[in-house]
Amino acid sequence: MNSKLMPRLRLFVPMLAGGSLRDRIFGCVGASLGIAVTALFCGYLVTWDRDLPLIVAPIGASAVLLFAVPASPLAQPWPIFGGNVISSIIGVAVAHVIPDQAFAASVAVGSAIVAMSLLRCLHPPGGAAALTAVIGGPKILALGYEFALFPIAINSAVLLGMGWLFHRFSGHSYPHRTATAALPMPVPNRRPAFHPDAIDKALADVGETFDITREDLNLLLQRAEFHEQRRTKNGLALPPLLAHAVDLPGGPPDEAVRDEGRRG
Repeated sequence: MNSKLMPRLRLFVPMLAGGSLRDRIFGCVGASLGIAVTALFCGYLVTWDRDLPLIVAPIGASAVLLFAVPASPLAQPWPIFGGNVISSIIGVAVAHVIPDQAFAASVAVGSAIVAMSLLRCLHPPGGAAALTAVIGGPKILALGYEFALFPIAINSAVLLGMGWLFHRFSGHSYPHRTATAALPMPVPNRRPAFHPDAIDKALADVGETFDITREDLNLLLQRAEFHEQRRTKNGLALPPLLAHAVDLPGGPPDEAVRDEGRRG
C-alpha cells in the first residue's frame, strides 16, 4: 500500500529547490496580507468611480513571486513595477491600433516580453498586464493610458511596499542581496574559485534561462563545495570524476587525470 502511495505523494513535493515549509507558510501569509492591504488602500483611494477594479489579476501573480520566491530576479522591485507598468502601456497602445482582439492580445503579450527584456524588467505577470489592457472590457479600454497609472502602477507600488516591510521579518533580504559574510567558505584547493566568465560560458553551454542570478549561482557552487569538503574530510583535491569533468585553468586535464577518471 505504502509503495503505491509514496510515488503519488511525491507529486506534492515542491519543485523549487531550497524552499522550506517555513518559507511556504511565510509566503502564504505575506501574499494574503499584501493583496489585502493593496486592495484596501486602493479602495480608500478611489472615490471617483466605484466600477473601476481596485486590484487587477496580474498583481496576484506578482504577489506569488514577491512573497514566495523573493530571491528571484523576476521578483525584484524594478521587474515588478517596471514590468507591470511598461507592459500595460504596451497593451493599451496595441488595443488602440489593432481592432481585432485576438490579434491584439497576441501582439501585446509578445511586445511586452521584448520591451521587458530590453529594459531589464522581465516579469511574467507583465504579460498578464498587457493582456488585461486588451481584453479587460469596456471599463478598462475606456481608461486608456490611465490604466497604467491606476490600477497597475499604484497596485504594484503598494504591493512592493508591503513586500519590503514583510521581508524585514521573514528572514529574507528584499530587495535581494547575495550575502556571503556570515557563511564559511570552502578550504582553498588546487582549483580556484569559479570566475564569473566561466559561469557565463557554462550557462551559454546549457542554452537555458535559469531563474537565479549569477552571484547566487556562484554562492551556491561555493556552498556545495564547502559541504562536499566536510562530507569527504578532504579539501586537497577534487574527486577523480569531478576533476575529469572540470576544465582546469591552462587547458584540459592531462592524460593521467583523464585515465584516472575513466578507471573511476
